[in-house]
Amino acid sequence: MLAVIMAGGRGTRLAPYTTVLPKPLMPLCDRPILDVLLRQLVRDGVDEVIISVSPLSGLIETWVRHHGDYGVPVGFVYEDAPLGTAGALRNVRRPNSTFLALNGDVLTTLDFRDLLFRNQASGAIATMATKRRSVDVEYGVVHTDGEGRVRRLEEKPEMAFLVSMGIYAMEPAIIELIGEGERIDFPDLVLRAIDAGHEVNTLEYSGYWRDIGNRLDYEAAISEFEADPDTFLGKQ
Repeated sequence: MLAVIMAGGRGTRLAPYTTVLPKPLMPLCDRPILDVLLRQLVRDGVDEVIISVSPLSGLIETWVRHHGDYGVPVGFVYEDAPLGTAGALRNVRRPNSTFLALNGDVLTTLDFRDLLFRNQASGAIATMATKRRSVDVEYGVVHTDGEGRVRRLEEKPEMAFLVSMGIYAMEPAIIELIGEGERIDFPDLVLRAIDAGHEVNTLEYSGYWRDIGNRLDYEAAISEFEADPDTFLGKQ
């Protein structure tokens, strides 16, 4: 059971924090978020991890080599040029079976085994973990017909969206859809798989998930992790 963690991004949305540390090494209390993620993956049965990093992210490998003792092999592949969130999968040796691919900046209580098994059972080439989010619109929303006539008004509605959690279970065949050295993000890879006739499913998750890609979410994640670290590191 292989997991590939994408950790080569520059983390510009989290500046100025990321001028000092790569985003996956941003601390949650006494440990980097990458450490939390690695321990969760091993807890859920992953027996090998590969982390994709950029040449400027050597600090990530240094930290794992000196501080991490996870009981499973942790390898690294380097992106000579930015490859997007999914392009580095082409640099990983082809897995033998269903594998996990995920961003290195997510805090969640998702059961990774469940996601992987769901994909295997469905026969899809990939399954995307999703989360329902709501956004409060600060304005009155006007709905019109094709001629500009008002048909409906909504005063400051709440709009719900199904968003990607940045966590996927994938079959090895999806890697063949990525060109050598191609820069491609996960959404584009998913759409390419669909265009090629493959099935891509979703697993809607109702539990905790937060992307720490911006300052407000990162600071909230610190508070939530500090309040109950066993929720993230303990058995579920």
